[in-house]
Formats: sequence, C-alpha cells, structure tokens
Amino acid sequence: MKHLLIAAGLLSATSAIAADKPQLTVYTYDSFVSDWGPGPQVKEAFEAVCDCELNLVGVEDGAALLSRVRLEGENSDADVVLGLDTNLIAAARETGLFAPNSVSADFALPIEWIDDTFTPYDWGYFAFVHKADATAPANFRELADSDTKIIIQDPRSSTPGLGLLMWVKAAYGDDAPEIWAGLSDNIVTVTKGWSEAYGLFLEGESDMVLSYTTSPAYHLIAEDDGSKAASAFDEGNYLQVEVAAKLAATDQAELADQFLQFMVSDAFQQIIPTTNWMYPAVTPAEGLPKGFDTLTVPAKSLLFSPDEAAAVRDQALAEWQNALSQ
Repeated sequence: MKHLLIAAGLLSATSAIAADKPQLTVYTYDSFVSDWGPGPQVKEAFEAVCDCELNLVGVEDGAALLSRVRLEGENSDADVVLGLDTNLIAAARETGLFAPNSVSADFALPIEWIDDTFTPYDWGYFAFVHKADATAPANFRELADSDTKIIIQDPRSSTPGLGLLMWVKAAYGDDAPEIWAGLSDNIVTVTKGWSEAYGLFLEGESDMVLSYTTSPAYHLIAEDDGSKAASAFDEGNYLQVEVAAKLAATDQAELADQFLQFMVSDAFQQIIPTTNWMYPAVTPAEGLPKGFDTLTVPAKSLLFSPDEAAAVRDQALAEWQNALSQ
C-alpha cells in the first residue's frame, strides 16, 4: 500500500507539473497535423524550447481555417492560425481578429515580403500532377479540349481550390468563364481538401490532380519513385505563399510570438521540404534536400496581391459555380 501511495503521489505531482505548463493552440489544416505531415516534428521541436504544450488542431483545408476563426470570433480557442495564404490575407485582415508581431527573418521567397501580421512559412507553385510517362496538356485551353480527367478542390474550403480560381483569372481575365466552361466536363470531382483529392488521384480516379510542382518530390524522396511529374503551363503557374498569424484575443501573446519566430528558424524550416513538400520560406542551413533540384520550375509566375485577390474573388467564384452547374 505504501508503494501504491508513493506511486500515486508521483503521478499526481507529474500531472500538476504538466498542468502548469502553458498551452499554445494552433489551428492548421488536416495534412499538416497528419502522421506524415510536419505537425509531429514541429510539436516535438517547439516543445523542446518553449517549456509549453503545443496543441495543433486540424481544421479541414486552408480556406476553412478563416471560416472557422471568423465564426468563433474573439472566443476562438486558437492562439495562432497557420495555413492561410496570400489569397486570403485581405479577408483575414478585414476581420480585425489578427494582431501584428515582431518576427524577423531572411526570407527566400520569389517575391518581396513586407507584412507585420502575416508571416510566411513556405511557398510553392500550383500545378497539375500526372504520371510522368503521360502526355500532359501544356495549358488550360489544351486541357479543356482534351479528354483528360482532373480532380480539383473546392475554393470555398481549400487554398489550392481558391488558388486555381485565381490562376485561371490571372491568366485569362474576362475570358475565364470560357475556360471554366471548357474545363467543366474534364472535372471528375471536387473535394473539400487537398488530401482527399490527391488520394483519389493516386487510386487512379483521374489523369491529373491539382497540387504543386513540389509534389513529385514526395514520391521521389520518400518512395524512390520517379513516376509522377508536374506540368508547367504556358500561361504561367500561380504562386502560393502560406502564412501564419496570431489572434489578437489570445491570452498567450508572448508564446504565440515565440512560436512565429520559431516558425522561421532552421529547426522548423528544415522540416518543411520533406513533410509539407513545399519550398521553405527561409532556406535551411543545409539547403534543400536532394531531389528538389529535379522539380519543374515554371518559366512564368502568376500572382495577385492580397487586395487584388480579394477584389476578384467573388466574381471568380461565381464564374466557377456557373460553369460547373451547367
């Protein structure tokens, strides 16, 4: 009995110590917190330096994050949101729910970055991924004229889905409805998020899937499989920069700032290439993994500024919905 009482006392003391540690809650997308995503490694690395508990909460795909936080408002459990992008920054800023930070970093982005609230952690180019030995369309018009079957993501819940809308709009402007009308019979299905779409592609449900030029790196590095490739389109490929920000209502402001600064450190950034399969926002000390040098690099990059993306979003969404409802 004495030994049991001692054991119970030790357990109680351990629980009390754990309970005393502050907790930082980060909302992010499902693939980030998956076993194969960055989440587990990020949690271990940050908890090793923060004397805290990092609680990573998966909320479907990137665009759903903003909807969740907007719905919860100042009562949100989140201290940090990780997984928005440049297409959502203006809408996120308008909510008034996000606060500035003092993060500093030597960013390795293809664009200049000046923003004191939304901090980049990775970037990449949207692209259609396909079998490397297949003849893939070289542009949207060629894709629309072909029998190629594609899977895309819903722009209302997914940042890749929204990125595709911006891509078509940036490339074709007022002709975007014509492009969507042509693509409508190529689309096998529209998924809520990236993970589901890519999984269906790997199961053979389509010829191509909306993803990234970096996606083939996963197959090459993790599976020693060079059977996947990404297309660089003649019109150019749309750039995505993913960002994180702290909530103004957080009661862990200092810890949130610590996490955001950690996010641009080597300890975090070296995890990104081979777990999130994107380019890191800050080049790791050891550089990019072998295999990234073989990836498709678009000759032309397309990108709306946050304000431009906000201005065309509703129209682009209506054009997409009209085409798919025919």
